[in-house]
Amino acid sequence: MRSVVVAGVGMTPFGKFLDRNVKSLCEEAVKAALDDAGVGAGDVDQIYFGNAAGGTVNGQEMIRAQAALRNTGLSGKPMFNVENACASSSTAFHLAWLSIASGQSETALVVGVEKLSHEDKAVSFGAFAGAVDIEEPKPQGVGSGSGSIFMDMYAAKARKWMSACNAEASDFAQVVVKSRRAASLNPHAQFRKETTVEEVLASRMISDPLTLFMCSSIGDGAAVLFLCSQDYAKKISNKPIYVRASSIVSAIPGASEVVAVRAGRLAYEQAGIGPEDIHVAELHDASAPAELIHYENLGFCASGDAPRLIRSGDTDLGGRISVNPSGGLLSRGHPLGATGAAQLIELTRQLRGQAGPRQRPGAKVGLAENNGGQLAGDSAVALVTILST
Repeated sequence: MRSVVVAGVGMTPFGKFLDRNVKSLCEEAVKAALDDAGVGAGDVDQIYFGNAAGGTVNGQEMIRAQAALRNTGLSGKPMFNVENACASSSTAFHLAWLSIASGQSETALVVGVEKLSHEDKAVSFGAFAGAVDIEEPKPQGVGSGSGSIFMDMYAAKARKWMSACNAEASDFAQVVVKSRRAASLNPHAQFRKETTVEEVLASRMISDPLTLFMCSSIGDGAAVLFLCSQDYAKKISNKPIYVRASSIVSAIPGASEVVAVRAGRLAYEQAGIGPEDIHVAELHDASAPAELIHYENLGFCASGDAPRLIRSGDTDLGGRISVNPSGGLLSRGHPLGATGAAQLIELTRQLRGQAGPRQRPGAKVGLAENNGGQLAGDSAVALVTILST
């Protein structure tokens, strides 16, 4: 397998843009990524296009990449449409990495995009309904919250986890405070106003113990990465960021380990490193408790120690393991199909030393964990990607 390099990145701001469509979001992000790499559309061998809910929200099915990219100069090239719930663009990244690592291509473009905002909020919430096994009975209490079955599921997991490790709602609130502080320094983030623990706890209850501020919001955006072989990267002036590992696993009903644990172990084995070697991480914090749970899933602390870790400040901006310095899903935003790519863009900028006031000093190794869907009490899919200088 050949070494693969992230050589260009670009993204739109994330937010609710009722006046924009998928095409305009893609065009902006594609241009930014190609400009960052100093290449043109003609230099792209293949395109991997991650989108989760286009069919539900805007009716575009089957040829989403071909339609969305028709004005970018990429028409005629091989395009692969990838749909894998919230993990769509990290899955697209995995496939692009495989293409280059195997020698099938020299370059590839990873596009992640989502247009979730809609004049009818029921359409937006409906986009999430199919990301579960629709024939699987829903756990008790799911559907009793304020509209999102996923937040009901996250809340149920949070309650179970709290009782096991003595976490408090204030620990979840502290995740949000950290997230908003990071996002206030990120010009691409959806929520850029700082907050306090008291404000988070006082925000509207969504599904106990999750308040409004503890839940990721609906949003729109696009994120794009230009990947290439190590030899091709010699033509590009950017500091090369290497793909050290990319793992993907799916849920196993009744398994003793959740997908995030299995994907993390595979990625560490592939990279030949351990969690103690990670300097910066982007984790799938679709709800605030998820960040803390992933501290344990990925070995950043021992089981039961996540509350202590968030309280220590070690995962804050510039900390020992700076977690979600982009603001994460909670504050940078969570346009489903763009989320995985956005995580990897933040890691790339951190490893290049280009994250400005969000920069983790001396960052050399970064990890991204991205989940998607729900199946049998677990996420349906998880990917862990490790990048390094």
